[in-house]
Amino acid sequence: MSSVVIASITESLPQFLSENTYSKIHVIVDEKTKRHCYPLVKPLLPKHTLTQIKSGEEEKNLTTCEKIWQGMTDAELDRHSLVINIGGGVIGDMGGFCASTYKRGIDFVQVPTTLLSQVDASVGGKLGIDFHGFKNHIGVFRIPNAVLIDAAFLKTLPERELRSGFAEIVKHCLIADAQKWQQIKRKDFAEQDFTDLITHSVEIKKHVVAQDPTEKGLRKILNFGHTLGHAIETFYLGKPKLHLLHGEAIAAGMICEAYISYQRGMIDEKALAEIEEFIFAVYGRATIYEQDIDAIIALTAQDKKNKGKEVRFSLLGGIGQCGFDIVVSAKEMKEALLYYI
Repeated sequence: MSSVVIASITESLPQFLSENTYSKIHVIVDEKTKRHCYPLVKPLLPKHTLTQIKSGEEEKNLTTCEKIWQGMTDAELDRHSLVINIGGGVIGDMGGFCASTYKRGIDFVQVPTTLLSQVDASVGGKLGIDFHGFKNHIGVFRIPNAVLIDAAFLKTLPERELRSGFAEIVKHCLIADAQKWQQIKRKDFAEQDFTDLITHSVEIKKHVVAQDPTEKGLRKILNFGHTLGHAIETFYLGKPKLHLLHGEAIAAGMICEAYISYQRGMIDEKALAEIEEFIFAVYGRATIYEQDIDAIIALTAQDKKNKGKEVRFSLLGGIGQCGFDIVVSAKEMKEALLYYI
């Protein structure tokens, strides 16, 4: 497991560089993190090179990887070089994937700058890109050399991005900590203590990943809300008026999958009502059209938890508990999506 350091970047990055020696350093940013976050990191670095890519999930593809690999090649990085990824989940996933495959793998450090990447994408070594409309379809497991989390970066985020990241915090409470769920559901979004919640989420994810690094079993619980959530996100990607951020789609997915859990007798009506009430209060109701439901369900056939033609879900077994590898039918999915809309 890589070291995850939650501290000021002005302390954590110089310390990491003082403990490790690299021939060259290469930084990957997008136009947003170059403007808002790179200025905080640049003074802490020795001489280095930089590749800038476009932001957004729709850029998380092989074409952008070619640009990153070309940037690494032009900078003449060797196998003793370091890549530093400054950004959200897209930069972390794709920059880590490119570092892991360049010359069969060079060291990389994640500097996650969004709440979503700090509490989720940066921990656990899942790296990858989208392929022909399928989310995270091509990728590898590789643990970064360090993850340096600084809550100060959250000040650079629009509220919608902060809200998106909060969905993964909600998920961690629902699958693994009923007591923390009771705490967060009593507060409005604006009242949440994000510094405390980042630490809490990182600890939950580290604990789960340590037991199941390559998602053969228990780690699948981290996918609660994601089977239908990813399908919703993927279907509306590239449709500007309906496009959802990752966390917004996962929030919708959690309500749908909580409903399936309820229909199967795994959670009671009170728990479903609690989940639904809180998530709708934070996110509102995403626009999902009934005529799109069959196409959304078809996308779940590509979910990475599947086995053969079985679409397998992670479903709640009570607040703070989650089961995995649960086969769910297209009929159940349709009922859940109809319930949501």
